[in-house]
Amino acid sequence: MPFIFKMEYSEKQIQIMEAAEKLFAEKGFDGTSVRDISEEAGVNLAMISYYFGSKEKLMESLFLTRGQSITLQLESMLQNKEMSSLQKAYGLIDSYMDKIMRLQCFHKIMSREQMANVKGATTKLIHQLKKKNQELVQQLISEGQKKGEFRKNIDVPLLMATLIGTTAHIVTTQHYYRKLNNLEDLSDDEFEKQIKKKLSNHLKSVFKSLLTYE
Repeated sequence: MPFIFKMEYSEKQIQIMEAAEKLFAEKGFDGTSVRDISEEAGVNLAMISYYFGSKEKLMESLFLTRGQSITLQLESMLQNKEMSSLQKAYGLIDSYMDKIMRLQCFHKIMSREQMANVKGATTKLIHQLKKKNQELVQQLISEGQKKGEFRKNIDVPLLMATLIGTTAHIVTTQHYYRKLNNLEDLSDDEFEKQIKKKLSNHLKSVFKSLLTYE
């Protein structure tokens, strides 16, 4: 998947990051060598060191570029004066769902790193990204509360856990979901289209019930 980022990267750097993302998802960070990445990316081994310095710095660059996309979307929604608070909450749902479904390799890496909870630059970066995004979501909810559109005492961390956890569960266990619900005959594209619509409607119904007075 193409990268969304503020900082400029060369075509070769993007090529290396995409190769690293694929391998980190398949084999884990520790199970992937710099040589593995160079072979997957089709570049000289020294080029990775030249561009990123180390495998750890390459991982940090990956998290920065992938992690920024949802932050930029949240900031854009908050600045939109034409959307209602509920429309922004629905936009939040679609943005997170799209990110998790579209960037499944990155989501696997993110989940693994969070479960490992090893102290280091990547763990610190994950904390900073999640903290920033939670603050933006809190701002979105507070805006709706000030307008009288949302209920008081909304637990934002649990609200986000509902969104991310539900979507992540469907994505990571989709082969079971398909089998249990007789959807094995669907192509990957057909299944994704169907489950995306169904999940979006479900989560929007849950958020509306939790957030509004209706």
